[in-house]
Amino acid sequence: MPGSDPVEDVLCTARNEATSLVEELREELTAIAESTRANPDDEHDVEGSTVAFERARVTGLLRMAELALHQIDDALDRCRAKTYGRCEGCGARIAAERLAALPAATRCRACATAPGTHPGLHRR
Repeated sequence: MPGSDPVEDVLCTARNEATSLVEELREELTAIAESTRANPDDEHDVEGSTVAFERARVTGLLRMAELALHQIDDALDRCRAKTYGRCEGCGARIAAERLAALPAATRCRACATAPGTHPGLHRR
């Protein structure tokens, strides 16, 4: 029930925003697809590379928005299960500052930045 848990309220607001963004990006991708129906040959179209770039850009943004929405849904599930704010790595409480910045965080800062957590981000 909205209003009963401030954390859940924040997550619900974030979910609404993420849902709106996903819908907007899907509409934009549909508009790009419709604009190419008249001339599907991007390679020989003066604007072809621009259309291809826009399609790739919007597709990438849509994937990121869908991932964010999925992460928020998972956070809402954890909130309802009373496991929200616990690190999946070590079980410690995730700092309030981290959760304020990243409401869907599943790991404390130490676990999130540990070598091997994110391949390619840490030098070995």
